[in-house]
Amino acid sequence: MVTDLPESFARAHAAAGALFFDAQDRVLLVMPSYKDCREIPGGFIERGETPKEAAAREVREELGIAPPIGRLLVADWAPDQPEGDKVLFVFDGGVLSADDIGRIRLDPAELTSYEFHEVGTIHELTIARLARRIIHSCAARADGTTRYLEHGEPVG
Repeated sequence: MVTDLPESFARAHAAAGALFFDAQDRVLLVMPSYKDCREIPGGFIERGETPKEAAAREVREELGIAPPIGRLLVADWAPDQPEGDKVLFVFDGGVLSADDIGRIRLDPAELTSYEFHEVGTIHELTIARLARRIIHSCAARADGTTRYLEHGEPVG
């Protein structure tokens, strides 16, 4: 493992999450117990994991279900002054069946609640960067693309 990188090199943290929908095409948002804003299910990538594996693990840990995790929708470069550089991956979790939703068991150490929301209301429900990431993820899902973002905005 390389540990003597020059100070000028980015040391980005990486996180991955999954975007889930219900039969009405609403997006699943969760309320973390340690934050005051809604999120999508997901979390930091652990050593030795791929982003997709991390998304699947986080969904199992947070929601208690293991639906298949689909393709990459968005990769977002998101530097943040207090938190440091981050690379955030959003995968397509697909549509959860009524049975899947009925099996959700929240990890109380992680989450206090979950709800499905209309995509058009996302900006009212979470921080702007995440809202933009969700909007672009939904668009990428609809048009079959993968999008590269910086601060939640498309580049190029």
